[in-house]
Amino acid sequence: MIWYLIGINILSFVIYGLDKYFAVKKVYRVSEYSLFILSIFGGGLGSLLGMKVFHHKTRKIVFWIVNIFTLLIWIFVIVNSML
Repeated sequence: MIWYLIGINILSFVIYGLDKYFAVKKVYRVSEYSLFILSIFGGGLGSLLGMKVFHHKTRKIVFWIVNIFTLLIWIFVIVNSML
């Protein structure tokens, strides 16, 4: 499980960086739906770090809400699985 979470968070971080690069170059973009899915499947921390590092989607409150909410849910799941 830990390797999955590490992988999905690295992937989320990289995708946010790529989407920011694509936005600057005005080419193909990653859909917001895909960014949300990455977060829901465990990439909330990587998404939040990607938002901050790449200054991407930081003005959209829905991204903050979804990423923080999913991160908290995953923390809850991990903590409860350890008990």
